[in-house]
Amino acid sequence: MAGIGAAGRYRDRRHAGQVLARHLTGRDWHRPLVLGLARGGVPVAAEVAAALGAPLRVAVARKIGAPGRAELALGAVTAHGPPTYDQRLLRAFHLDAAALEQECERERAEARSREARFGRSHGPSPAGRDVLLVDDGLATGATARAAIRMLRESEPRSIVLAVPVGAPDAVAALEGEADEVLCVLRPVDFSAVGQWYGGFRETTDEEILRLLADSGTGGQD
Repeated sequence: MAGIGAAGRYRDRRHAGQVLARHLTGRDWHRPLVLGLARGGVPVAAEVAAALGAPLRVAVARKIGAPGRAELALGAVTAHGPPTYDQRLLRAFHLDAAALEQECERERAEARSREARFGRSHGPSPAGRDVLLVDDGLATGATARAAIRMLRESEPRSIVLAVPVGAPDAVAALEGEADEVLCVLRPVDFSAVGQWYGGFRETTDEEILRLLADSGTGGQD
């Protein structure tokens, strides 16, 4: 299995998943369950699930973008439960949760729609399992934080956040949320997740559904 390229980049999400899986195999997992954050985390998670022989499911969290800068996550929300916000960023934009309520509800509705499509209500429950939450990378960590808090409600045995690359400050912040954070690359010159991939095309819903079907756990108990 190939490692990270000489330029310090992954070829694509599948390659990143293979590298990540090498750091996760050989451990004594208790009934492991792998959840990929939709959308881009699912192709990475599929490789981890295959390596561990574990079921694959999808976790959905939607970022709440800054006004005029939708790519910058001020916070995130799942289909259920309250949103999480980066209070430092809210202060920088002179905003509060009330000002973002409309955007929050739009993203919550989208999260519910995607959960229905990807069959979150089916498949193994996280309860009592070691859950590996996988994404393709961490920029602000907003969606990962929201997903971890959602997962806590299901009472898993443990939650491990596993990513191929992440901004050092985002990784450090999430170490207080998950039981363990495994991040293969923590580059000090991090600016965006896609910077560390040779190919970083958008992951489609159709690709996610195919990966779930191929894993044998899509929509099944």
